[in-house]
Amino acid sequence: MFSTANRPLPVGSIVFSILALLVVSLVVLLILRHYLPLRSTPGFYFVPIFFAIWLPSVIVLLVPIDLASSAGTDDDGTRGIWLPERVILVSWRITYWLTFALTWFILPILGEYSDAGYREPHDRLMYSLRSNAQFYAIVLGSALVGLVYVVITYHVSYDSLKSVVMALAYCWGLVFAIYLMGHGLVSIPKSLIRDANIANKLRRLQSKAPKAYEKMEDSATTLEEIEAQVAELTKRKVGSASDFRDWIEELQEIANVAETRPHATAFDVNTMDRTVPNVITPKYLADVTRRLIRAKHARSRFVNEWHDLVNEAGKAQAILDSAASKKLDFGDASPHAGIWDKAKLLNPYTRYLWHYQIGPYMQIGLGIFLALASACIIWSEIVKLPFPHLSVIRLSVIHHWVGDKAEVGFAGQVISALWICYMCAAALVTMTEVKVWRGRALVRRNTGYEAAFWYAMQVAKLTVPLSYNFLTFLSSEVYKKTAFYTFLGRLIDFTGLGRWFDDLFPYFLIIPVLAATFGLYSKARRLFVGIDLLDDDEENMTGYGTGSWREGRDLIERELGGESIRRRDELFSRLATAGGGGGRSAPVLSVPPGQSASRGAPRTLGAGTTRVQQPGGASRRYLDDPPEDDSLFTIIGHRMKNTVDNIDTPKWFQDLGQGFKKPKWMGSGEGSAGGQQGSDIRSWFGGNSNSNSNSSGGGGGQIRL
Repeated sequence: MFSTANRPLPVGSIVFSILALLVVSLVVLLILRHYLPLRSTPGFYFVPIFFAIWLPSVIVLLVPIDLASSAGTDDDGTRGIWLPERVILVSWRITYWLTFALTWFILPILGEYSDAGYREPHDRLMYSLRSNAQFYAIVLGSALVGLVYVVITYHVSYDSLKSVVMALAYCWGLVFAIYLMGHGLVSIPKSLIRDANIANKLRRLQSKAPKAYEKMEDSATTLEEIEAQVAELTKRKVGSASDFRDWIEELQEIANVAETRPHATAFDVNTMDRTVPNVITPKYLADVTRRLIRAKHARSRFVNEWHDLVNEAGKAQAILDSAASKKLDFGDASPHAGIWDKAKLLNPYTRYLWHYQIGPYMQIGLGIFLALASACIIWSEIVKLPFPHLSVIRLSVIHHWVGDKAEVGFAGQVISALWICYMCAAALVTMTEVKVWRGRALVRRNTGYEAAFWYAMQVAKLTVPLSYNFLTFLSSEVYKKTAFYTFLGRLIDFTGLGRWFDDLFPYFLIIPVLAATFGLYSKARRLFVGIDLLDDDEENMTGYGTGSWREGRDLIERELGGESIRRRDELFSRLATAGGGGGRSAPVLSVPPGQSASRGAPRTLGAGTTRVQQPGGASRRYLDDPPEDDSLFTIIGHRMKNTVDNIDTPKWFQDLGQGFKKPKWMGSGEGSAGGQQGSDIRSWFGGNSNSNSNSSGGGGGQIRL
């Protein structure tokens, strides 16, 4: 590191660092408020979750400050934010070891503690330790293997023992970080570009609707069965149940059921005798409590996902409908909507311009920009070992060179912070898409404590490997001078195995990138039955064999309560009014066929259909897609049959086998009505040359195409 002894105290950098920490703390509080009920969250739950998110955010700030402090410029105007060497080193020690303790000890134990189901703290703690025993056995076994390797290869010292612990923790986090980041680098820009097409976005939402609705109904059924079991427990007044009366009453309060509640399911009479044992034990009550809390959170999760999908589909349909009137109104905002959705800053016309004209193109531009950023990260990961000077991230961060000395200024600090944020965001976005155990999910204002601990643990575990991996994109002359390398990188490179793993394993980033780019997850799911790690939005868009998008469309419109029907009627009235006076063509609309209408299914607006005008000119008939009862091959067969049946047989093909005849247009009277010798060019196209033969059904000389 460059000497800071003769430099004055960086008052401006200290003030900036304090303000940045306050801003980060406020942002973390807002994030926790969005996902957790803060008032009812116990303090010993809230504090570890807060620091598990706050400390990684501090690391994102600490890496650029460390770069400028170790490779800063001599110009005060471009020096950036820097701190003394001792302050940086102590900051890394505190941040790393707190993150290490949270990741490997505090958060796993508290996560199982919150999900134990027992009432007494001692029983909860014992359950948590038993549940984490296998995890700690794997960790301890890996540590022993690494310790034996170090003892055999190198001499035993404090640095060698510490290198085993820190290098194993880093490699374990790097394995998950590389895979998650690789998938996220593709999925983020791909989602932005794909959702810019509003019609395709609406079709995807409609395709997801049947599965989302089914999950919501299944979660409700599961919760009702557990509540019925709790209701049966409340009827036990004697025997072993009397010893746990307080616990059973607490379960009754959580389930919100009364003792006289009727059974919710049809098979409760036979089922309850098998599921409620004769002897009630603490283990059984803990299991019921645990399943009840998980079922309530699962119900809340799937209801939230269903409502979000319905609202998003309703907005997409409203945006499509606004193409005719040039006015867009989403109606009253939901009580859970954000500040931007509740604020009426735009009038209907400017809102239409933003959502229909400007927003999609800006979304495409942002998607292309992030795709280029992803390509730069992948390229820098590939060339950092053989050709480090070709790294795009290195060129974007290091702007100043004094001979062979690289210097990082304020602009390089800002760019490096943005790079780290994007890499971490790519990994964390994938975390929300991965199908994890126990159905963990982030739910607005109702996330389960165990799920909150688990996601916070992943954030803390992934940030350190990704930050150091970013640091290796730069020149070795730069990152080897940083306090981060002195504290962590030196111990990773302490052994040859750790150095080679750090250099070569990031090349596996190509595997998730290719899998996400070319949709290999769906192919692997079809090849290996049971592997269902990630959802592929491109798979089964037609919905054949499952709930189709038409079924999803009906479910969404039924949930919207006829709002789409009202908008459709208004749009038809506007088109009828504008049809007589304007020369501008109206947009193409559709309504379901008569078969769907006869069943009472709600009608909707569509796109990409054919408009047919009737002779009256005022009335129009709209054709929709094929009936939903037909399969894909039936639809294709019907269309091919109709096409072939409507083809007229050519005249020359009918005359084959009857000898060569003189054509009528050459004056032959053979075959003409009444021996007429006249000819007309219209007969070339199958028309009747006799204009006075209307009574004979000739068509009045019309040309048939």
